[in-house]
Amino acid sequence: MGGLCSLDARIRDSTARVSTWLTMLLLGFAFVMAVAHGQVRYSIPEEMNKGSVVGNIAQDLGLDVKRLKSGRARIFTEDSREYIGLNVDKGSLIVRERIDREELCAQVSPCSLHFQIILDNPMALHALDVEILDINDHAPAFDRKEITIEITESAATGSVFSLDGAHDPDVGLNTLQKYTLNPTDHFILKELSRSDGIKYVEMVLKTPLDREEQEEHHLILTAFDGGTPQKSGTVKITVTVLDVNDNSPVFSQPIYRVSLSENIPKDSLVVTVSATDKDKGSNGDVIYTLSQSSGKEAGGLFIINSVTGEIKVNGSFDFEKSKQYELNVKAMDKGGQTDTCKILIEIFDVNDNFPVISVISFSNAIPEDSAPETVIAILNIKDLDSGKNGQIKCSVNSDLPFRIKATSSNFYSLITGRILDREMFSEYNITITATDEGSPPLSTNQTRRLKISDVNDNAPVFQRHSYTAYVMENNSPGVSVFAVTATDRDSGNNARISYFLEDLSVNGVSASSYISVNAESGEILAVRAFDFEQTKEFNIRVKAQDGGNPPLSSNASVKIIIQDQNDNAPQILYPVQTGGSVVAEMVPRSADVGYLVTKVVAVDVDSGQNAWLSYKLHKATDRALFEVGLQNGEIRTVRQVTDKDAVKQKLTVVVEDNGQPSRSATVNVNVAVADTFPEVLSEFTDFTHDKEYNDNLTFYLVLALAVVSFLFIVSIITILSVKCYRWRRERMFYKSGANLPVIPYYPPLYADVGGTGTLQHMYNYEGYRTTDSRKSDVKYARPPAESIISLDSSGTQTLAHAQGMKSYDDSDQVRILKSL
Repeated sequence: MGGLCSLDARIRDSTARVSTWLTMLLLGFAFVMAVAHGQVRYSIPEEMNKGSVVGNIAQDLGLDVKRLKSGRARIFTEDSREYIGLNVDKGSLIVRERIDREELCAQVSPCSLHFQIILDNPMALHALDVEILDINDHAPAFDRKEITIEITESAATGSVFSLDGAHDPDVGLNTLQKYTLNPTDHFILKELSRSDGIKYVEMVLKTPLDREEQEEHHLILTAFDGGTPQKSGTVKITVTVLDVNDNSPVFSQPIYRVSLSENIPKDSLVVTVSATDKDKGSNGDVIYTLSQSSGKEAGGLFIINSVTGEIKVNGSFDFEKSKQYELNVKAMDKGGQTDTCKILIEIFDVNDNFPVISVISFSNAIPEDSAPETVIAILNIKDLDSGKNGQIKCSVNSDLPFRIKATSSNFYSLITGRILDREMFSEYNITITATDEGSPPLSTNQTRRLKISDVNDNAPVFQRHSYTAYVMENNSPGVSVFAVTATDRDSGNNARISYFLEDLSVNGVSASSYISVNAESGEILAVRAFDFEQTKEFNIRVKAQDGGNPPLSSNASVKIIIQDQNDNAPQILYPVQTGGSVVAEMVPRSADVGYLVTKVVAVDVDSGQNAWLSYKLHKATDRALFEVGLQNGEIRTVRQVTDKDAVKQKLTVVVEDNGQPSRSATVNVNVAVADTFPEVLSEFTDFTHDKEYNDNLTFYLVLALAVVSFLFIVSIITILSVKCYRWRRERMFYKSGANLPVIPYYPPLYADVGGTGTLQHMYNYEGYRTTDSRKSDVKYARPPAESIISLDSSGTQTLAHAQGMKSYDDSDQVRILKSL
């Protein structure tokens, strides 16, 4: 019942933070608390990872995991944050949130989490405590990063100065344990403890301080805890030593020596005296005064600034009256401590007269080709001073091509020092400087302008040595092709440029017949219209000549490139189109797809894309049977040739170039689709170009067939005759063994020499005979197959008759055999 009362008290205290429904629920469970078991306690370190296991609550409470599930076990805590969670499936407690012991309990130890596990069916309540153990996760820290302490240099040893302590939120050994101080040359550390056990420190002065020796002392105070690993925190301590007046002023030098000119103006600075006091602040402030002077008037000639120590002129000096003065200066700090110094002032004569320059003679202009040491001007220079103050040095600008030459006392000549170039500098501003040797020296300047006149010493220069110009062919005469420009660094007539065309040969003709050049502007004009197919490029040379005397010139080469126009149509090379004959390409009916029928060959004398040719099938008897290669002009079959395809096929091919605008040519191609020659002949009457030849075509075909047949029969008869004759001669040779008989000679070539070359057949016969062998061979070549049939309705076909056989003697026969 005591535990129940304690729980009721805690519920009443947290009523303001818990919602009403939760309070009612807890009051409903109050009667179960009488059966609560003994309290279970766990200890875990802070900063455990989420999900870490705290303990097996089911085992520690003697419960079954099934009981936790059936009782809908859950955790109730008075705090809104649930650091510990319940894994019902495993019956274990796990860490749900990061636990920071310092945030949860501050310096309170031990630090525990109190919560309850509530079960239903039947209701039960189990109290749990989880103690959070401290880890050394904090280092000692000071409230300030730097501590500043001011101590007078007269402070006595043993003086105590309080220091800020460090704080460590950890507890036990992990909290603050000790302090150290570094360095300890002047101070030592004293550690103390308050009644509550909190440690604090004091700093004690060990040795006296001297501000003049060291104005600031920098110390490091370090606080250590007792954790493992040990952690620490530091704070910087700056000790500023305050000054006391324990030093006298001291001048930088006991005697100051000064030389002044007699004409020094009033308020001019004579000298600045300086005394230093090692003290600081008001103890180091020094006041300067003039104590006494050696002359009666010295006190009125000089004044001193009491703060800065500057001594200035307060009157005028006369070298003839007084050559030197002596002053005494006193320095005093505010504590009454003093020091003195002496100032010796010497007065000297001054150079107060300037040199005077007189120009006796001067040339306003000289030519640029003047020789070195040409006299430009004669000068007279004098100075009224005497001694070194009256001695003169004369000079001109060192960067100019001129110099001064002394001729006699006080007389000088201005002469050229090197070769002049008007193109670099057309005029000069010459500053003549006369300087005496006084101290300080005085000088006089006089500036004169000298012009440089031009001579023709520069040839015209083209922007480039060679140019390239482009002109379109078929241009109009007089059109501008290009323009060249040359420059001349000279001036006047020496820079006036004229342009000329040098007489060169272009394709064996004078360049002036192609090109003309404008003498004033350098514009290149075309004299004639150009033809790219005749002349693609040519070179000319343009001369630029100035107007000097003598004139100077230079050349530039110009390459003129003729650009092509599409002014030529394609030309058909094959098949050749004639007015009197028809050429037909023969295609067997067994031809496969892609069979090469023929190739249209064309050329274009233009160039570039103007000569890029494309081939197109314009008209065709059967468009589905043939196609033309776009780039190569090859005519091929598109499909398999069938028996239904007509024997005669007429194609019209257009050859077109790629010019703008394009040009084209047309060619007609006749194709015969047949396997045998008679089949072609039966349809040839329709392949003529003109109707007037249709009547004679049949006659010529029959005549050609007759000639071919006749040649074939004659050849067979001749071969059989030769074979029989040789066979008989061999029999005779074998039996008699006599000399070689006369061998008949046949012409080596039988050919159709018709006017058109139609059906050209060639038969060659070769006879071989050796002295060792009594046998000979006769060879003949079969006529080559022809795929092109040529018909000529107007020509005649003749057959060359064989030459008559001639008998030779044995020597002739041997010569013939050797030649074979």
